[in-house]
Amino acid sequence: MKLKRIFFAALGVFGVLAALYALNQNEIVAIPNVLMQILKWGGLALATWYAWEKKNLTAWIMVAMFIGVALGSDFPEISKPLKVLSDIFLRLIKTIIAPLLFATLVVGIAGHSNIKQVGRMGLKSIIYFEIVTSVALVIGLFAINFTKAGVGTKLEAGTNQIEKANALLAQKQQHDVILDIFPENISKSIAENQILQIVVFSILFGIGLALVQNEEKKSVMLRFTESLSEVMFKFTHIVMLFAPLAVGGAMAYSVASMGLGVLGNLLKLVATLYGALFVFVAVVLLPIAVVTKVPFKRFLAAISEPVSIAFATASSEAALPKAMERLEELGIPRKVVAFVLPTGYSFNLDGTTLYLSLASVFVAQASGLDMSIGQQIQMCLILMLTSKGVAGVRGASFLILVSTISTLNFPDGTALDPTKAFAILAVDALMDMGRTTVNVIGNCLATWVVAKWEGEV
Repeated sequence: MKLKRIFFAALGVFGVLAALYALNQNEIVAIPNVLMQILKWGGLALATWYAWEKKNLTAWIMVAMFIGVALGSDFPEISKPLKVLSDIFLRLIKTIIAPLLFATLVVGIAGHSNIKQVGRMGLKSIIYFEIVTSVALVIGLFAINFTKAGVGTKLEAGTNQIEKANALLAQKQQHDVILDIFPENISKSIAENQILQIVVFSILFGIGLALVQNEEKKSVMLRFTESLSEVMFKFTHIVMLFAPLAVGGAMAYSVASMGLGVLGNLLKLVATLYGALFVFVAVVLLPIAVVTKVPFKRFLAAISEPVSIAFATASSEAALPKAMERLEELGIPRKVVAFVLPTGYSFNLDGTTLYLSLASVFVAQASGLDMSIGQQIQMCLILMLTSKGVAGVRGASFLILVSTISTLNFPDGTALDPTKAFAILAVDALMDMGRTTVNVIGNCLATWVVAKWEGEV
């Protein structure tokens, strides 16, 4: 209890500090810079001491986020190279995903499940994903039509945004929703980190193994995949020790790169997105959790670590291995977790779909074009398709946004200019943190819901 009081006291210091900073910026009061620094780093020292005594990875991740913000704010030139820490972490995570998914799915299907159950789980998952993401699209539309954040906004992309957008567009390939589900070469799928293709291959492999009649030959592969899954979870434990450094580096780089003046005209868009995400969690995910009788305290404790990693790194992938492990500890069987969670990474990106509908209308408003209800419904139907199969990594949602805007035409023959969306990249990293967090929360809850429907909890 003493440690908790110290930790919350440190957070209180940060709250007071934020208030003082706001007053100082608005020239309401004059606060010596030395005092600000003492308050900031003193609070960080207390929080670090708490994490050291607690010996809890989640606490270290939270403290690392605060330290990263402070470093990025005070030492931007030193902080920018720290991005390499998050890049190393993401690379290590990517090495885990393919063998972990393969091993857990094969064991779940061939060792502990049956083919009928796989089909049943797949159907239930797709129905759930489609309903929830459709609601997310509608909430995004309501939010942007309510705030009208784009009206009167000048969308002018800077040189950095144009260069970044062109680099992303250069990597864009034809997005065929159906074709992209199936792998043509599993090695290629692993190299490109195509999670859905890895899942499809693993499911088919598991079904093939389940159909093998020779128990001796079947047991050899089952023992191998069971051993592989255990080794990969231990591998995850080792890699996660690096997570606080990665989170601190990611936050330091983001703050140092964006600064405080980058928001400008886009501040209202960011506020609208975070408000809409909060409403989505409160009016959609929370009631679903209540109806399916989620043990809230245990569930929040289980997802706190993967969610904090997702927020800081803005990558759903980074949270996947830890989320799988935590959901198993919650009492959800491995065969359900291994199937539903990675599938949701392609079909149940709640935060991303909400952002796409919101951002599309924002660009139209900023361009001085008034979208009718019919056009917004048409856009939603397009997004229901184009948002599926999008990777849970930074940059993919921007490509979907640009391709969706390109397809929208108005009755007078005018069309939205996709380059108008380039300006949004100035705050994309900040928005990505919020939508990725909701993606991970939504997929963790979806895994619980499907397990509950299957009577597997």
